[in-house]
This record gives sequence, structure tokens and C-alpha cells, in this order.
Amino acid sequence: MQIRQPIRNIQDFLLSTYFADGLRITIGVLLPSLIFAQFGMLKYGMTLSLGALCVSVVDSPGPMVHRRNAMLITTALIFTFSIITGLTNKNHYFIGFLLAVASFVFSMFYIYGIRAASVGTAVLLIMVLSIDDVRPWQEVLLYAVMILAGSLWYTGLSYFVYRLRPFRLVQQSLSDSILEVAEFLREKAKFYHHNNNYDKTYSDLLQLQVSVHEKQDAVRELLFRTREIVRDSTPEGRFLLLVFVDMVDLFEQVMSTYYNYQQLHDQFDKAGILSDYEMAIKRISYALDDVAFALKSGGTPVVSKRLLIEIERLKIKINNLEKNNQNQEYNTLGIIALKNIEVNIENILARVKTIFSYFKIRNSKDIRQAEVDTEKFITRQKFDFKLFTENLTYTSSTFRHSLRVTVVMLLGFIVAQILNFSHSYWILLTILVISKPGFSLTKERNYQRLIGTTVGAFIGMGVLTYIHDRNTLFVILLICMIGCYSFQRKNYVVSVLFMTPYILILFDFLGMGSIALARERIYDTFIGSGIALLASYSLFPTWEHEKLKEAMLDILKANKAYYGQVIKLYFEKNYNRTEYKLARKEVYVSTANLASLFQRMFSEPKSKQLFIKEVHQFTALSHLLSSYVATLSLYNKEHQFIFESFDTLKPIANNTNYLLDTSIDNLEQGASTIDNVPLIRLNDNGLAIKKGEDLIPEQFDLIQKVAYDIYKLSVKIKL
Repeated sequence: MQIRQPIRNIQDFLLSTYFADGLRITIGVLLPSLIFAQFGMLKYGMTLSLGALCVSVVDSPGPMVHRRNAMLITTALIFTFSIITGLTNKNHYFIGFLLAVASFVFSMFYIYGIRAASVGTAVLLIMVLSIDDVRPWQEVLLYAVMILAGSLWYTGLSYFVYRLRPFRLVQQSLSDSILEVAEFLREKAKFYHHNNNYDKTYSDLLQLQVSVHEKQDAVRELLFRTREIVRDSTPEGRFLLLVFVDMVDLFEQVMSTYYNYQQLHDQFDKAGILSDYEMAIKRISYALDDVAFALKSGGTPVVSKRLLIEIERLKIKINNLEKNNQNQEYNTLGIIALKNIEVNIENILARVKTIFSYFKIRNSKDIRQAEVDTEKFITRQKFDFKLFTENLTYTSSTFRHSLRVTVVMLLGFIVAQILNFSHSYWILLTILVISKPGFSLTKERNYQRLIGTTVGAFIGMGVLTYIHDRNTLFVILLICMIGCYSFQRKNYVVSVLFMTPYILILFDFLGMGSIALARERIYDTFIGSGIALLASYSLFPTWEHEKLKEAMLDILKANKAYYGQVIKLYFEKNYNRTEYKLARKEVYVSTANLASLFQRMFSEPKSKQLFIKEVHQFTALSHLLSSYVATLSLYNKEHQFIFESFDTLKPIANNTNYLLDTSIDNLEQGASTIDNVPLIRLNDNGLAIKKGEDLIPEQFDLIQKVAYDIYKLSVKIKL
């Protein structure tokens, strides 16, 4: 596995949506210049390429209807603003005022989502690049028409590529989400490793859970908004929907296994059985890697014999351990826990096998339809002006971000005019791409930009110093372009590292390349970075603790709703599967939001890291609560209960709900005293315990205890 891993990683990348985006943008941007250069009209070709580049900013993965609309809106806006900027840039005062107004308005687009924000970025990009480009009005109009033509060319290219293979983006995105789940499994396997750092593993798991949610949400948007999948019900559409639905269920199964791993190690390290658990889980993750690769490559994965042998060996080992435990050398509860984990691994394997089986009937018309009410899982974004006016208040973080961007862009413009460098717009470009709504994101992007630009500039200088052959330089330019656009969403440092040599080589082709140019780019980047970072710290700053209360309330409400759906499985004969899945989705969303918010707090100044210890505990307990609820849900689904009633567990369930409600009230009102909130004790008399059901009362009790711990924390945290 280790030998084939690097090769598989390269293949995965080449088949990924990142590389596909990189190729499409490179072709869209480079082709007009190449064609026009053949006729001695490189200047016009470059303008067309600029139009294509600006529109490519909004062409990020998502439903085609959203991408198309965003590209057409961007085309209209950059055409308009290239005319306005070109006709007014002789007057520095007016263009400074226009830049400030545009910076504010287009930065406010963040309230409508990331794609809308990128529309604003594209318009500001064309403004920044046109500010110093003073020309007669006739040429301004011609320039704007060429920008328009370049924009329409790229929009047409993107739509044509999509129509050529309408399912390709869904396949790639679904594959990426499965790879993330496989990575999550591998991280979880570390809990069974001897001398493992539990805190680090747990922290890494939370981060991976954020990634899994983001990737699954992207797939959900694509799947449920793609007409070919939702309406036409083609075999490929049904296949992709089935795989996705099963993968979400599989992830829930993975989430449900949470134990006291320290205790397991204390009891069973000498038996040497935990390493078998680690290997079995890793083998399943490799099987998921195969599924992900098959989705992108069009192949049919085969279940590895090694995996089946590994699971069978684990089964035999745990049975032998139980059989040979006559002297009670090992704790009985510990052995029950191990057996439960083994059963869970088998259930995960069964789901993996089911997903493998879909590939055999991938193109068959007999492939069944997944039962999903797609409409309920789609989040609709409103684009009304009322939302804009409602956010024109200092309490809105987007409003403060827009004010900050306005001031720093104006400051950058003044500095650029004073310094009078030949490419002073690089200062404004740096500010534009670095300025993000939060301090931590701005700081992170700042470091990435500085490192990428500095290293890239030295690489670019080395290339231009030692390579003079035009064909070789063109090949390097091509590689740098593809690298820059392929990594812009995956790894920004690498993207900038490719971008800087690409720009230097491009300027060299235009007869403007020199070591001084590379030096100027580094200076401009440092100036722009410095302005943006200082502003994010001191100018209308937005700190993560401001959003903490809302994020914590969201996760409590989501967990309560999820628990409410799960206890219906036990106390009511009928339950709504769609409502259950919606509640589960909300838990994943709110967990991911809180975990990423908590991580961002760490990069902020110490004085802004409020209740960091308590928030960490709260995040961990919330994750534990949803894991226990998922376990309770799976107990019900995997055992055919012949119980008369679970009603004796109702007091515990009601008390858990009461504890969660009280925690919500505490956070909302900032309570400061602990009332005498009781814990309901288990009463076994009313339960006729049968094999397979013995852990259900204990699970209800565990959930209640975690809810009680959350309640105690909610008293301490005052936001």
C-alpha cells in the first residue's frame, strides 16, 4: 500500500476537480493571447485574456446554473467598470473616490455567499488593473469590448466543458468527499495505536470533520441542484445519488464509535489485539480510497481479499480472547466494548460492500432510485436588497469588513501613487486578495502570500537567469499557469509560488522582464501585506468570540433536535426518515462551524481568546454527545427489537432534553448559578433486557451524563 500511495495520490490529483479547473482556466486565459499573437495582435489577445481571467474568479465548483449566472453578471459588471475606470482614471481624486465606493459595495457582497463575494472581487480586480492604464476614450471603449469578448469566451468555454460531461464535476466532488471520510477513518484508527497522543488525534479529527462536512455539503449542492440527476433520473444520476446517500450513512456509523481509548489500552495492550483493530480500520479506509478513485477514473473497484482476511482474523481473535478469559484477566465490560467495536467495523464493511456493488450496475436501467426529498436539503440564498440594507450597521461583521477594505484600498492607492512604481497596482492586488472578513483568515492568507511570493520570485529569477530558450520558457510558463490555477483552492501557498514565476516569465515575453521586476513584486507584496494585516488588527476588527455564542447555541439546538429524532425510534413506532436526516445534517453543519471557529481563535491575539479552555471542552462534549446519539440511532436500526416498550427510559430522555434546554437558556441569558438539576438513575426493573439490547439503557444514561456536563459548562461561559 505504501508503495502505490504516492502514485495513486498523483493520479487522484490529475483526475481531481482542482486539476480540471487549472486546465480549463489556463486554456481560457492563454488561448486568446496565443491566437492573436500569431497575427501580430498580442495586445488585443492580452486584453481578451484579462477578461477571461476576471470571469474565471467566479467559476468555482457548484451547480452549473449558479456558475453560469455568476459569470454572466460578472461579465456585465466588468464591462461597465472597465469603461467607467478607463474614462475617469486621469483624475486621481475621482478614481480614488470611485475605488473607495466600489470597495465598500462589492465587499458587502459577502452577505450573499462566497460566490457573490467572488463577483465583487472580479470587478475590483478589473478596476485595479485599469487604474494606471490611461488611454483615449476610443481606445477605452475598444478595451472594454475586448474585455467583454474575453469574458464571454471563457463563459462559453466553461459551459461547453460542462455540457460535454455533465456528471464529471459531481463525480470528482463525490470522490473528494469520500477521500476525506477515508482520511477521517485513518485518523480514528490512531486511537488504537500504542502510546497515541489522544488530544492531538481528537483535535485532528475535529478538523477533518469540518472538511468532511464541507465536502459533503458541496456534493449535496451539486447533486440536488443538477437537473440531469434530479429530473431526468439517468442511471448515472441514480448511481451517484445512491453512493452519496450511503456514504453519509457510513460516516454516521464511523462517528458513532467513541470509547474511552485510554481504558482500552490499559486493559488490552498486553493482549496485542488493538493493533488488529487499527489495521482493520485502515484497510476499510483503503477500500474507500479505491471507491473514490473508481468514481474519477470510471473503473470498477474490487473488495480486497486482504481486507476480508483482516476482519475475519479480528473476529477470531476477539472470540478467542473472550473464550480464554476464564480467570477474568480482562474486564468483561472491556470485552463487550471490543466486541461492539468489531461489530461496528463489520457493519461499516457491509456498507462499503454495498457501495462496491453499485459499480457493477452503474449503467443499468434497473439501478434503484435513492429515497431522498432533495428539496428539503437545499439551502436557498436570497438576493434581496433588504438583506443589504439590514447589514448596514456596525454590529454586522460584513459591514465592518467592507469599511476596513474601503480604508485599506484607499490607503494602498495613495501609497502606490506616492511610490510611483511601474507596477504599483500589485500593492492594491495584494490588499484585495489578502483582506478577509476575519482577523485569523487575513493573517493566514497574509503569511501564505508572503511566503509564496518570496520563494516564487527567487525561482522566477533563477529560471530567467539560466534559461534563455523561448520554447523551454513557454513550457515552464504553461506548467506554472496550470499549477497556479490548480492549487488556488487547494493550497494557496503553492498557488502563489507558481503564480510569481508565471508573471515574471510572462513579463519577460512582453520584453519587460528583469531582476528589478521581481524585486518590485516582493516590495509591493510586503507593502500590501503590511497594510492589510495592520488594518485587520486595528481597524474595525472582527473577532471570532463575537460569533461564539451563536455557534454554541446552534450546536446545542441541533443536538437536541437530533436526539429528539432518535428517541422517536424508541418511543414512537413511526418516524420521518427525512426529518431524521435533516436533523443529522444540521448537527454536522453546526459541529463543523464551531470547530472551525474554535481553530481560528487560536491565531488571534491572546486577549481575544475568551473562555478558550471552556470552549474547547464544550466543543469536545458536543462532539461526544452527537457520537453517542448516533450510536443510539444505530442500535435501533441494526437490531430487530421484539420489545414491548422502552417507556421506562422516558424519564432519562426527558431529563436529557431538560438539561439541553437549560443549557440553551443559560447561554442566552448568561446565568451564573447552578440550580439543583438532578440526574435520573437507571431503573432496570421495567426493562426485559435481551441480547443486543443490553447497552441501550447505558447509552441513554451516557447521553444524559454528557448533557449534564454541558449544562455545568454553560453556567461558566458568559458571552
